[in-house]
Amino acid sequence: MDDQNKNLILAVVLSFVVIFGWSLLFPAPEVVEDPNAPTETSQTAEGTPGVPSGDSGAPGVPGEATTGTTAPSAGNAPAGTATADTAEPAPRLTIETPRLAGSINLQGGRIDDLKLKDYLTSLDADATRVAVLKPEGQENSFYATYGWVPVSGVESGNVPTDATVWSAPEGATLTSETPVTLTWDNGAGLIFSRTISVDEDYMFTVVQSVENTTGSAVALRPYGLLRRHGEPTDLKNFFVLHEGLIRLSDGELQEEDYGNMEDFDVDSREGVPADRIEVAESGWIGYTDHYWMSTLIPDTGTPFRSTAKYYPQRNIFQADAVLPTVEIAAGSSAASETRLFAGAKEWETIRNYENQQDVTRFLDAIDWGWFFFLTKPIFAVLHWLNSHIGNMGWSIIALTVLLKMLLFPLAYKSYASMAKMRELQPEMEKLKEKAGDDRQAMQKGMMELYKKNKVNPASGCLPILLQIPIFFSLYKVIFVTLELRHAPWVGWIRDLSAPDPSSILNLFGLLSFAPPSPESFLAIISLGVLPILLGVSMWLQQKLNPAPTDPTQQMIFAWMPWVFMFMLGTFASGLVIYWITNNMITFVQQYAIMRSHGFKPDVFGNIRKSFSRKKTAEEKK
Repeated sequence: MDDQNKNLILAVVLSFVVIFGWSLLFPAPEVVEDPNAPTETSQTAEGTPGVPSGDSGAPGVPGEATTGTTAPSAGNAPAGTATADTAEPAPRLTIETPRLAGSINLQGGRIDDLKLKDYLTSLDADATRVAVLKPEGQENSFYATYGWVPVSGVESGNVPTDATVWSAPEGATLTSETPVTLTWDNGAGLIFSRTISVDEDYMFTVVQSVENTTGSAVALRPYGLLRRHGEPTDLKNFFVLHEGLIRLSDGELQEEDYGNMEDFDVDSREGVPADRIEVAESGWIGYTDHYWMSTLIPDTGTPFRSTAKYYPQRNIFQADAVLPTVEIAAGSSAASETRLFAGAKEWETIRNYENQQDVTRFLDAIDWGWFFFLTKPIFAVLHWLNSHIGNMGWSIIALTVLLKMLLFPLAYKSYASMAKMRELQPEMEKLKEKAGDDRQAMQKGMMELYKKNKVNPASGCLPILLQIPIFFSLYKVIFVTLELRHAPWVGWIRDLSAPDPSSILNLFGLLSFAPPSPESFLAIISLGVLPILLGVSMWLQQKLNPAPTDPTQQMIFAWMPWVFMFMLGTFASGLVIYWITNNMITFVQQYAIMRSHGFKPDVFGNIRKSFSRKKTAEEKK
């Protein structure tokens, strides 16, 4: 077997191992509904997870809710959900911005109803807007709420709770230009206010203030929390993607999936909430989904207590950000500010919050993976290309061209080395005849021949080895980044993050029946146009070289393109486009370099030979 064929077989085997191993480690994601998810009911006083602790260090525990004042005039607020303390829906205040729609529940002052105007749940005609936050009582309820923990000078019943009904200005609507202020007088000398504003994207700012008219000093500790009822039913459960708790604590990023968070059981910790971290300078805490995220962000430079909790009895996951104690003298007031990001994990938007609003390492909320040193710059270049081209499919092709240009010096050295080895083929044949069965002499002679002619037989493997992490990184980028979701290319390719929807089984749409779904076992033979083009491009690339004489090698070469075609058939269309483009550029590069070294590949001749029947040794006899 000549060294050129060895390198080619090595490349094929390595690629096969990569794809096969990837398909085993990272199978197609499957949406599984949690059979243990509780039925959502309205919150009761005794079942309510407690608020964060005060200075005493005691954990939040279930306790009795405190009733609020008389319900305020809700103005144009839409109908809300019923709660345990009222038979009628709680009053609500509308949220309306260029990118968000929803409402705030004035009972408890929760931000619990938020939909994204720019994103739909699917490409179907009846798709609805993506809901980031949902009120309690709905499936997958998830919401943010704020409050104060009494430290001294005030009873626990005299601070706002989940049952407190806040007053809002008549006819008020929260927009990106008009903040709203909610108020509640506890009737015992403390007047609480909550001013909520939101920008044109996804960042809320919540300023909590207290006016003390009691005649004596009080001490309170402000907090914000995110509460999720049960695991989301649309979890991908995919190894390559993180979904669950995410937080940054003084530069240290922590990711915990929902299964791990069940170890943060408050009830089993004997009064100590799980995973409590005292953050000194900067950080944030929240929950991330595949494409959406909700995160509490105290101001940089403000210390706070970051705590993750799990309440097993009600299957509730909670994240707290508890700020330092505020001392409020008699006749004075005090305020505390916390931000809330609730929206889509758009790269440019999150980067702007990091760079312009000093949210430390906010871009790391996107799951860049182990190869972050590749995935981050690859996506940055892809995003830049898309900003000029305006189509992610063509941007992937342009990115592939740039990567091939970057790796061209190595590719040139590799193909030039292969061409030189072809020139040495006659001398190698003489060495084989001379050495006979003496392998040691054969190896020694070949090494001297390579050294004399300055040929490195291993140089052909380097481009292949570099291609593997690039492939992994691009796979990660296409899978985790929101910008590829529902991104169209041409014609039938309407979502570059999903497999090619066309199918050879229905003659690419000419027949009326629908092809098997991606989750079906039959999906592997339901090949679309792109996977077929991938197989053809790999097959053409093989034809730059004559078929090896060894029958085993011939069989491997004959089957490999089609094996890859089936294995990559269920991969994201964007990744298949990259692979096809990479194969075609490699074909052109290798053909040109081989021609420049005096060797003209007989592509058409090799194709004809692959279709012709070869006589076996027995037939020749």
